[in-house]
Amino acid sequence: MTSRRGTVSTGAEQGPDPADRGPEGRLVPGQVSSGEQKRPPALNTVEFARWAWRQFTSMRVALILLFLLAMAAIPGSVIPQSGVDPLEVRDFRARNPGLADWYDRLSLFDVYSAPWFAAIYLALLVSLVGCILPRSWHHWKAMRAQPPRTPSRLARMPVHRTATVTAPPGEVLDAAHAELRRRRFRVAEMREGDDAVSAEAGHLRETGNLVFHLSLVVVLLAVALGGLFGYRGTVLVPEGNGFANSVVQYDNLSSGTMFDPIDLPPFSLRVERFSMDFIDAGPHIGLPEDYEATVSLVREPGAEPEEHSIRVNEPLNVNGTLVHILNPGYAPAITVRDAAGEVLAEGPVPFLPQDDNFTSTGVLKVPVADEAGPDIGLEGLFLPTAYVDGTGMRSIFPEPRQPELYITAFYGDLGIDDGTPQSIYRLNQENLEQFEDDGQPFAAVLTPGETAELPGGSGFVTFDGYVTWVNLQVSRNSGKEIALLGAVLAVAGLAGSLYVRRRRVWVRVTAAGDGRTVVEAAGLHRSEGGNLGDEVEEVLDAVRRRVNTGEKRQET
Repeated sequence: MTSRRGTVSTGAEQGPDPADRGPEGRLVPGQVSSGEQKRPPALNTVEFARWAWRQFTSMRVALILLFLLAMAAIPGSVIPQSGVDPLEVRDFRARNPGLADWYDRLSLFDVYSAPWFAAIYLALLVSLVGCILPRSWHHWKAMRAQPPRTPSRLARMPVHRTATVTAPPGEVLDAAHAELRRRRFRVAEMREGDDAVSAEAGHLRETGNLVFHLSLVVVLLAVALGGLFGYRGTVLVPEGNGFANSVVQYDNLSSGTMFDPIDLPPFSLRVERFSMDFIDAGPHIGLPEDYEATVSLVREPGAEPEEHSIRVNEPLNVNGTLVHILNPGYAPAITVRDAAGEVLAEGPVPFLPQDDNFTSTGVLKVPVADEAGPDIGLEGLFLPTAYVDGTGMRSIFPEPRQPELYITAFYGDLGIDDGTPQSIYRLNQENLEQFEDDGQPFAAVLTPGETAELPGGSGFVTFDGYVTWVNLQVSRNSGKEIALLGAVLAVAGLAGSLYVRRRRVWVRVTAAGDGRTVVEAAGLHRSEGGNLGDEVEEVLDAVRRRVNTGEKRQET
């Protein structure tokens, strides 16, 4: 191509090579010009599998999977979990039935046991192992290899220092060799006729990096171990009652696939007292200040009872099984009698809190023999500190300063004997009718000790008082000790990878013509951080002291 500035020739304008043309100068069909770049052949199945494995086991993919695992764990912190707080899950279902159906489909009420969470978890574990093992092998070979030979021109290194001494070259080399070993450098073996010492330090940086990543694998395996063999159960226990550590006693129990109910420790405990303290002044009025449960523990059948205290973040440890306090509430003590005064039901009935001031709702189901009359069902609203205004009835403080119980009653068939499972916190009104008083739905407001008569001489309901209840979580994580060890090793490995510096140092001696020896010391960074210049100067000064010279050092 010709331009005003001269002639410029490019390969693209030269056209196909004449060697690629036929007898008449035309390109042969199907023949590729030598000026065109040939595409590499397609990967076969084995080659593609190797390429995919290398990509999957790269640190980049491992970091992506770690980020995905962190993102996948967010719903478990935001959405109530069945294994942690089943009561909150029940309330969420009641408030959001449509959304709860979608959450069930996506396993969002049990995130950490969801198939998609397990898939990310397993992929991360495989990616880390596939990445770490080859790196560990290469690092092992690098640690056993000799430090690199001394470059021919040390003056080109980033750090270079020289000095002149009166000792012979052999003595200087021995001094440099001893000094570098004292500083824990890996020093190359000395050979006859060598004029330099080669040393390397900082391999623990990569060792720390590998220990950190191996510790992540240990933590992941420990969590998986706990998920396979561990269990977590919740049980609601009113004050003055207890439970035995057996499967049938739990309100909710989630366990790993390798869990065996026989492995449950055979202890039992009774909640003797449960106290709740709340802040009663200031901007945080009404917030809980302290929960404490005093329990009587029997470690095994026939053993003597032991008194223990359980507080928030201070669980009871029973041979590796932890008993935590989750959430408390109130259980109004209600007695129901028939018209003749015979007791049909009595005792505390756990009510579930609906707000921070423990406005609580609950039901009591009283089955009655067919010949004695219809079943009775009660719905109640318990207010620890009752307050009524134009907006309705509610509690204005969580402590029972003015307790009141609002009840309404139903009669009919509770459906308890038809085999259909029912919630103990909800009354199925399908086959029930509400009692009426003078044509109005029956309702009563009771304070402790008061009794209300059911319409039509159907019986009596007495509000005897109230007790507190506590929801206890009993759990065992078989891998927590291993996870703790992995966490400690991860911190140690991370510290090593951050603070250990990889560097190389060389010392060369050259005999001068006047009987002196010129000593060159040079260094090269293999990682950022530190002051390699000071370290090289210290090595050079130490070599001079070892050969007992006082010559002035020259810097370059």
